[in-house]
Amino acid sequence: MGEHGRRARWRASRVAVAVVLALGGALAAAGVATAEPEPVPGTPCTVDAVACVDLAGKQAWLITDGAVSHGPVPISPGGPGHETPVGDFTVEWKNANHHSTEFDGAPMPFAVFFAEGGIAFHEGRLDGPSAGCVRLGHEDASLFYDVLQIGDPVQVR
Repeated sequence: MGEHGRRARWRASRVAVAVVLALGGALAAAGVATAEPEPVPGTPCTVDAVACVDLAGKQAWLITDGAVSHGPVPISPGGPGHETPVGDFTVEWKNANHHSTEFDGAPMPFAVFFAEGGIAFHEGRLDGPSAGCVRLGHEDASLFYDVLQIGDPVQVR
């Protein structure tokens, strides 16, 4: 899928989220109870997530059937001026041998893209801030790549 197709899918997924949120708000205004997703103990995320990121704590988890299946693992998120976006996202595409088009072909092994602007989980150094991505150590990046599938929910808090 080309860059245009990925962006179109990303925009379509954002519209779907907006529709769901609007419907939830309309139901709440009408007095219809809507259930809040349960939190996953030990994480800032809910059972809806497959990947969870805690930016302040610089750690991440994989979640299976509402429970932590891997983690916490150390991460290196974006730094000042290149912050990792906060919110609810979905895995859009993956590339095991990706190279950055923005940063002189910098390697991004095990890239799992989940937010607009080329934001991904990928293998990288953990000793300094990224340019917005969520960097993981080699083994964790490989596991996140293997576990996360297109469409899986990612929560960044």
